[in-house]
Amino acid sequence: MLQLTRPLIFFDIESTGLNVINDRIVEIAIVKLFPNGTKENYNFRVNPEMHIPEEVVELHHISDADVALCPTFKAIAPRLVEIMKGCDIAGYNSGHFDIPMLAEEFSRTDVDFDLHKMNHIDVQGIFHKMEQRTLSAAYKFYCGKELEGAHGALADTEATCDVLMAQLEKYETLEGNVKWLAEFSAPKKNADFAGRIVYDDKGREVFNFGQYKGQLVEKTLKENPGYYAWMMEKEFPADTKRVLTQIKLRMR
Repeated sequence: MLQLTRPLIFFDIESTGLNVINDRIVEIAIVKLFPNGTKENYNFRVNPEMHIPEEVVELHHISDADVALCPTFKAIAPRLVEIMKGCDIAGYNSGHFDIPMLAEEFSRTDVDFDLHKMNHIDVQGIFHKMEQRTLSAAYKFYCGKELEGAHGALADTEATCDVLMAQLEKYETLEGNVKWLAEFSAPKKNADFAGRIVYDDKGREVFNFGQYKGQLVEKTLKENPGYYAWMMEKEFPADTKRVLTQIKLRMR
């Protein structure tokens, strides 16, 4: 049984594409589950201020016209913080895409909201460790139902919530503690949301990409100080640059 000490936010986003840096959110749905078992649902359509490619529209059925008169992410950011503040967070494959995308959108606003302070449960991480399936298959496997409206943000969000509850019922080895579930579902211990920098088994930050993959960040920056400037100039997520800067400042 899920044990909550503070609200748990289930969320899903639809976007203009899969590039965390260049694409934008067009819809975000939230199911807020309180410790007493009550729920609140929220669904926001967002004007991405850019064209939504036709091949993406075919997936989530949200066109330029559908969001033309909707508020921008910057406009709804304070409301999102109001809803999410003091909560933990859960999603399906959210560690790889939804959370990095959300963090990047927040970085473009004047709103200071640190997603790193929230425990994060990736329901897909639990599913893959237990069964290796997709969300629609997970919903059918755990809940015995067909997922109607797949690729709609609210439908996917509600399904994710239902799947987690069913997983807790099915597997006695799963603990209902949010922090435990967050650690269990995480594919790696990321220092940044995009997973460009991860922790090794000693809790030290190492690069997870490129020519320095597997090498300690501090050691790399000492031996090649110019690498920091290179990363800051390139198209890395704002959160990755923030984490890298924190490490650099710590080295002084």
